This record gives sequence, structure tokens and C-alpha cells, in this order.
Amino acid sequence: MATVAFIGLGVMGYPMAGHLKTRGGHDVTVYNRTEAKAKKWAEQFEGKHAATPAETAKDKDFVFSCVGNDDDLRSVTIGENGAFATMKKGAIFIDNTTASAEVARELAVEAERRGFHFLDAPVSGGQAGAENGVLTVMVGGDEKVFECAQPVIEGYARAVGLMGPVGAGQLTKMVNQICIAGLVQGLAEGIHFGKKAGLDIEKVIEVISKGAAGSWQMENRYKTMNAGKYDFGFAVDWMRKDLGICLEEADRNGALLPVTALVDQFYKEVQKLGGNRWDTSSLLARLEK
Repeated sequence: MATVAFIGLGVMGYPMAGHLKTRGGHDVTVYNRTEAKAKKWAEQFEGKHAATPAETAKDKDFVFSCVGNDDDLRSVTIGENGAFATMKKGAIFIDNTTASAEVARELAVEAERRGFHFLDAPVSGGQAGAENGVLTVMVGGDEKVFECAQPVIEGYARAVGLMGPVGAGQLTKMVNQICIAGLVQGLAEGIHFGKKAGLDIEKVIEVISKGAAGSWQMENRYKTMNAGKYDFGFAVDWMRKDLGICLEEADRNGALLPVTALVDQFYKEVQKLGGNRWDTSSLLARLEK
């Protein structure tokens, strides 16, 4: 059992912290910007909550965060009452936020200066993956630090891999989002085309999902897409944030992402339809508007 802090109890962080307590058996203290949610978590999982990130992280072996973006991450780490102010020597900070590789490297340098360690560890698997404890975790950092943290991370994960030095986890997550963007657009166009051609989409997917066209998106999203239901899942706003990170990194490293840039604009159209919080599969909605 380790002493653990978890900062950020959104749709991902809330169940992830829960798994660290129930499955991992760790002593977990949580922080959330909305204190009522932290209190609710503490009551549900028989854990603890604290009033600030600094108080939450004090003297803990492992400190996790899962917040919104680079600015949020800086706020809960090096901002006023941030976690870095109270972390003990040799502790490990594990960031599950999908953020930039740049901020991961920045915080790793600051952590080293203060005598503890930093791992960037973005996740994939969505809300369902978090609730079921079967996330995929892509980690960047020192190998020995990773080996120490891996058994704890496995409390909410199905697969955990070290991708390289600090920042490599975030870069791998960018690859993940780039691939998903193209897949979802292709699936949306395929379903749209099938409907226009008068085909039975259920029968079509039943056949093609068993062949080369099959994907997680097809298996898990085609029914709701076909029914025009999008009020769940990974929000369009979040995907646009992630694709923005991908495109900014591509500007730095010289990668060409024409499809990603195009799909990002398609998601902008979905936002204009009022779909900010719709699932990413709502790309079909812009074709059927």
C-alpha cells in the first residue's frame, strides 16, 4: 500500500482515483476544484479529501493529476498552493492529463530541481475505460521511475507502457488522437454513404467489421451513430483541444497532418451545431444536417 494523492475528479479522474483506492488498496487523498465532488468521492470510497493541491500532495509517495489543459496543469503543480510546493523528496508525480509534451518537459525539470520525479502518462479508453479500470496508459520518463510507478498505475489500467523520455507519453497520445480522428471521419462517411445508397447499415457493419475495415470505433460507435445519438462519451470540445495540441506539435517538428487539420475543422462545424459536448462520433451529424 502506498500513500497516494489524486488531483482532478472529472469524468476520468473520479473513477481512476476510485480504482486506486478499491483495487489498488492505497491510502488515497483527493482534491477537486469543486470541493463538493471531492467530499462525495471521499464518502463513496472511504478516502480523504483536502482543500488545496499542496495539502493533498504533502508527504505522499505518488501524486496523480488529471486536469483540463496545460494551464490547469501548471496551476495545480507550480501555481499558488500547487502540489510541487509540498511533495517530498523521491516522490513521483504522474500526470494523466492530455497536455503538450512541452509542459511535461517543463514540469519534469522543475520536479528534478525540487528533488522528486515526474512522469507524463496520458490515457486512452474514454470514460468507460476509466470506469472499468481498463485504460491504456502511455508513459514518458525515466525507466527506473517508471518501474516504481507501474504497479500503482496498473490499478486503473489494462495496459501500461514506457514510450521514452519525458514528453514521449504525450507524443504517443497525439499519435493516438491523430489515428482516431481519421478513423471516425471514415466511419461517418461510410455510414452516410450506406444510408444514401439504401443499404441496411446493421447488416453492412455486421459484415465489414469482421474484415480489414473493422476498428474499435466501428464496433463501439456504429449503432449510436446510426441512431443519431451523441449525448455521451468523449466530448467534441476535448477532441478539438487534443487535435490542437497535435497540430501545434506538428508545426514544431515538421510533420504534415492534412487529414487531422481537416477533421479538426469538421469538429468546429459540429460545435456550431451545438455539439460541443457530443461524443466524437458526431462527425456524422454534420453530414446529415
